[in-house]
Amino acid sequence: MSVTQPPITRELFNDVILPIYAPAQFVPVKGQGSRVWDQQGNEYIDFAGGIAVMALGHCHPVLVEALQKQSEQLWHLSNIYTNEPALRLAQKLTAATFADRVFFANSGAEANEAAFKLARYYATNKISPYKTKIIAFHHAFHGRTFFTVTVGGQPKYSDGFGPKPADIVHVPFNDLDAVKAVIDDHTCAIVVEPIQGEGGVTPATPEFLAGLRQLCDQYQALLVFDEVQTGMGRTGKLFAYEHSGVVPDILTTAKALGGGFPVSAMLTREDIAQVMTAGTHGTTFGGNPLACAVAEASLDIINDSQLLDGVEQRHHWFIKALEEINQRYHLFAAIRGQGLLIGAQLTPEYAGRLREIIQAAAEQGLLVLSAGSDVVRFTPSLIISEQDVQQGMAKLHQAIAQVMG
Repeated sequence: MSVTQPPITRELFNDVILPIYAPAQFVPVKGQGSRVWDQQGNEYIDFAGGIAVMALGHCHPVLVEALQKQSEQLWHLSNIYTNEPALRLAQKLTAATFADRVFFANSGAEANEAAFKLARYYATNKISPYKTKIIAFHHAFHGRTFFTVTVGGQPKYSDGFGPKPADIVHVPFNDLDAVKAVIDDHTCAIVVEPIQGEGGVTPATPEFLAGLRQLCDQYQALLVFDEVQTGMGRTGKLFAYEHSGVVPDILTTAKALGGGFPVSAMLTREDIAQVMTAGTHGTTFGGNPLACAVAEASLDIINDSQLLDGVEQRHHWFIKALEEINQRYHLFAAIRGQGLLIGAQLTPEYAGRLREIIQAAAEQGLLVLSAGSDVVRFTPSLIISEQDVQQGMAKLHQAIAQVMG
């Protein structure tokens, strides 16, 4: 007897998916470049980019070709064996960065989990068994595993799940004196985002990052850069640490690394990596051939001076358009960020209306994001066309006019 399947609609979400998300009422079914279409055929310009994931837009032909080619060769082996795509990708990542060694996983949270475990393992094995303190920052976001969500400085994500991992201290972001007040010989690591993404698109100052580097050197602690969101060209450099000249000991990246295919990486130096041995850490799917083949294609395209220079050009397109909107509506208290990670903070008068603005934008055919409770966030494709930027900003203008009445 055949069973009639229910229609695949937005309402089905409420019946079958764990109720931890509140997705939009429309269901996207197709994407190409910086445009998306839903089940009804409505078209949207995508300024969200899957939350900084779709660095090359939707269905980039080179990434599609890499996935199709690898899908006919080898999908999965586990880490009982290595594979050529993983080795090629690791070689290219180390050649392009400060790092000597790479660990592949599937998400930013997993890369950060590995980084935090490595920092503690290194400190307790090489220096002192009591060297376990991790210093992190208010409003940070590092993932949703219990360790990473606790290191993240937003209790709303970690409260309610029982006792939290211990020896994690949070201080204000961009406040070097606050770090100096809590760092000591028991500190194993300082964990920082070069730009706090979920926390409101707030850049770290160069002086702050340089001060963290000096403190880590002074106290034999490791400096960990979470570049899950800022990495892979998002800021106009392959990785954001290159802007400041401050080199971390451990770096994590994910999101745009696979251009939409789930993959992440933790990068570190040889001397730190050598503390780990077979079985100390691991993952079943991390470094699988499918993910690494796509990520290699993504890295090859993004790690190009012309593309990276284009990110800065596109930054100016966005800033100019946002400033023009603001001259008319006086909606934004600040417009900040770097490259194509941009946040427009609402004035106190409109701080409670962020959801309205995002909803109105969708109704006009534009996808944008939030960052915190009062920041409109833009993380589009790094190769978005000027026409798409102009048309998207016109839609944002219409949405704001709708909200303002």
